[in-house]
Amino acid sequence: MPKTNEMVVRTLIESGVERAFTLPGLGVTWSLPAFYDAKDDFDVVLCRNEWIASIMAQAAGRLTGKPSVLMGQGPWITTMGGLGILEAHFAGSPMVVLTETSDYDGYGQMGCYQTMTGDYGGANALASLKPITKYSTYATSPEEAVFGTQMAVKHASLPRMGPAAVIMKTSIIRQEFPEDAKPAIYPTGGYLSYTPARPDKAAVAELARMIDAAERPVIVAGNGVNAAEAGEALQALAEKTGIMVATSYNGKGVIAETSPVCAGMLGTWGHPTANRVVAQSDLVIMLGASMGPDYTRFRDPGLIRPGDQKLVQVDIDPRNSGWVYPVDHAITGDVADVLAMLEEFGLSEERATPRIGHGMDMKKRCGYFDLPDLPSAQGTVHHTDVVRGLQDFLGPDDLVTLDAGAQRIWATFGLRTPYPGQLLVPGGTGVMGWGGPAAAAAKIVRPEKRVTCLSGDGGFMMTVQVLPTAVQQNLDVVFLVSNNAGLGMVRDNLGDKQIAVDFNDVDFAKVSEGMGAKGMSVYHPGEIRDALEEAHKMGGPVVIDVKVDPAASHHEAVDNAPL
Repeated sequence: MPKTNEMVVRTLIESGVERAFTLPGLGVTWSLPAFYDAKDDFDVVLCRNEWIASIMAQAAGRLTGKPSVLMGQGPWITTMGGLGILEAHFAGSPMVVLTETSDYDGYGQMGCYQTMTGDYGGANALASLKPITKYSTYATSPEEAVFGTQMAVKHASLPRMGPAAVIMKTSIIRQEFPEDAKPAIYPTGGYLSYTPARPDKAAVAELARMIDAAERPVIVAGNGVNAAEAGEALQALAEKTGIMVATSYNGKGVIAETSPVCAGMLGTWGHPTANRVVAQSDLVIMLGASMGPDYTRFRDPGLIRPGDQKLVQVDIDPRNSGWVYPVDHAITGDVADVLAMLEEFGLSEERATPRIGHGMDMKKRCGYFDLPDLPSAQGTVHHTDVVRGLQDFLGPDDLVTLDAGAQRIWATFGLRTPYPGQLLVPGGTGVMGWGGPAAAAAKIVRPEKRVTCLSGDGGFMMTVQVLPTAVQQNLDVVFLVSNNAGLGMVRDNLGDKQIAVDFNDVDFAKVSEGMGAKGMSVYHPGEIRDALEEAHKMGGPVVIDVKVDPAASHHEAVDNAPL
């Protein structure tokens, strides 16, 4: 008779799920023999902690559009693993969380020291995961474990995608699956069958009419464009009609940022061009973008003006249209379908030249093509030098992951990705420590890409344990660490009252070598691109420790000026 763990693994494989990221413990350890028996069909990646495993599962899901599994023991998946689950929740990334209650063969009612059943003396895994998932279930029988897994894959994969969790009572994991299961268990495929609804044709026709009538239309492209893999279609349509494209943080780089129609990223930590192109537009088309305050300069009244500008919102979830701003027109549907329908309608190209001309003029006046050349102390570089070296290095097969902090602010402000879809960011939560594990996961699911992570020393140190995983997996990933020996962004904001922001200097090149990776150090601006080239030729994981001047500020990359 098959056991519960074997049936769960079969269900994952039936569902098209290919991979799990884990640091196993207790009940999940009991599941490992079933994964071993299925190792030809299912990949299990060992991570050094649940935090890293959760980020890798989330990043893999975001890149592939299919859920990966985050797997581990209940107390730690619901705490340390919560970081990647939360990012998946906010960013709409598919993920299946597989965990257990750690009640040690049914002792949960007696205050067993790790129990997560919700009983007196313990904690509650289901209550912990429900607020940050699309779907969570507590399985207390083998039948519930299998059906719950089927439903978790379903909920994680359907729009709007996100994390879904199955929490198994520990004692059922090795239990034999009953031959006369009640309720009966059916093949998974029928539960996952789905045909997406097409956008309303009349609604898209009205959008086409509004675009043709507008003098200065602008598209705000968000995470929905990424999820629909519609960046190239968006760029083609925008260039043909002269519609300028600004992006959210999640949408940054969804079209080539060197395109004449790209205005860059919106927001306080975006570029002045994007903010002013949107502010001067007469038609704002919000394409798979939530319009969150974080990238609208916290609802700057001069940026988006209901009643003065025409506002249109396209989203796969009707709840998102008119969420932050009231709109004049809303379309429910996948961004790729709406773009295809607009192409079928044949938008007018009469105004393309003046529209692009106005956009290019704005880009010149706002310094879109210019990255400041800022000084740094001898033997160090400025953040601008790091961005410039990365910019010069990028080719068509590159993928870059960002982390958090001052180096990210400079990247969102100054980096112009030359090809669509080259950037992967923690846009749901903006959390530190995300970039390294995300880069490792990106290389696993996109092995044809040349993957580079840009992070600060603070963020990289948080998840530096990803290096041994990258070594074990033989991943050709380069980690470019902007090492300014502190929390640079916080330090900048404290002015002359700096406290709890300075770290001791860490030699990340030596740290990486101690973990089985390779390392090098950079002290001068002219060495950054060469170091990137050399590191990617070396093979395996490589850390480039770039010594950044601690006095180098992010303030020059902030747009607080009146619109």
